[in-house]
Amino acid sequence: MAAAGEWFLTSGIQDARGGVARYHFSDLGINKSVSNEITGYAASTYAVLFEETGDERHLEAGALAARFLVEQAWRADIEQFPFENDTDSPLYFFDCGIIVRGLLAVWRLTREQRLLDVAVACGRSMARDFLTKDAIHPVVSAGRAPLPYERRWSREPGCFQLKSAMAWHDLAEVTGDDTFTHWYERALLMALDNYASFLPGAQAPEQVMDRLHAFSYFMEGVLPRIRRPHCAKALREAIGMTSRYLREIRPVFERSDVNAQLLRARLFAEAFGVESLNEKQAAEEAAAVAGFQQENGSFCFGRKAGKLMPFDNPVSTGFCLQALTMWQQRNEGKFVPRIEAIV
Repeated sequence: MAAAGEWFLTSGIQDARGGVARYHFSDLGINKSVSNEITGYAASTYAVLFEETGDERHLEAGALAARFLVEQAWRADIEQFPFENDTDSPLYFFDCGIIVRGLLAVWRLTREQRLLDVAVACGRSMARDFLTKDAIHPVVSAGRAPLPYERRWSREPGCFQLKSAMAWHDLAEVTGDDTFTHWYERALLMALDNYASFLPGAQAPEQVMDRLHAFSYFMEGVLPRIRRPHCAKALREAIGMTSRYLREIRPVFERSDVNAQLLRARLFAEAFGVESLNEKQAAEEAAAVAGFQQENGSFCFGRKAGKLMPFDNPVSTGFCLQALTMWQQRNEGKFVPRIEAIV
C-alpha cells in the first residue's frame, strides 16, 4: 500500500489540475490522456489511502481530483460528466456512477458541500438520461440521445451497470431521499434478471477475460442487498463462475483487476455470512495480485502469455491495493466490511 500510494502521489499519473491519466505507457514513458472516469476512481482510491495510512497527502490529492471533476469536467448545462472534456463527447452511465462515488468518498472526509451538490445533481440526471423501463442505456450522445448498442460490454446494457447504480444507493444513504433507492432497486432487478447469461459472452479468451472484469462489477453492485437470499445466491454463483473462467483463461491472458475484484467479493461474502471462504483459492488470488505490483509501486494492468503488459494502471492499482489490504486485515482478524468504501 505504501509503495502504491507513493506512485499515485509522485509518478505524474495525476496532473497539476487534479485529473488522472487512464494509464501510463511504461515502455514509452508517457501517460495516456486524462480521463474523468479514472479521476473518479482515483478520488475513491485516495480516500482509501488516507483512511488506511493517515497520510494527509492522500487527502489533498483526493480533494484535488474531486475539484477537477466539479470544476473542469462537470457540465452544468446538461448536468452530466462527459467521457472526455469536449463539447461533443458522449456520456456513459458507468462513468457517471463511478465519478459520483468518487465525489462522495472525498465528501465524507472533507464535507465540502459542492462535492455533494454535484453528486446529487448527477445522480438525478443519470436516471433522467439513461434509465428506462426495461434497461439502462450504456451511452448517450452529448444531446442525451441513446446511442446504438454494440456487441461489446461497455456499449451494451448488462449486469455490470449495477456497480455504477451503487451511486444511487450511496446517495440515498447520504440524503435520505428514497427516490435514489427506487432507482437502485430497478437497476438491481435488471441485473439479477440477466447476470446468469453475461458469461462467457465471447469466444476469444482475451475478450472473456475482459468480460470477467465487467462481470465482477455485478458482484460489487449486489452487495448493498446481500442480506436478501436471492442476492446472496447470485453472489455465490457469480464467485464460482468468475473463479472458473479466470483459472481457465489465465495462462493466455490474465488481468490483475479480475483477481483483485474476485478476492474482494470472496472477502465480503465471508464477512456477511454468504459463503465460507475458499482459503486455497483466495490465497492463490492474493498471490496473483501481488505478482502484478511493479518496482515503482503501481500494479500492471495484465499479463499475456506470462509477460507483463506495458500499462501502469491507476484503476488496477486501486483495486489491487485495496484487495491486498482487505486480505491482510482478514487474516489478522481486523477486516470490517464497508460497502461504501469499495473502489
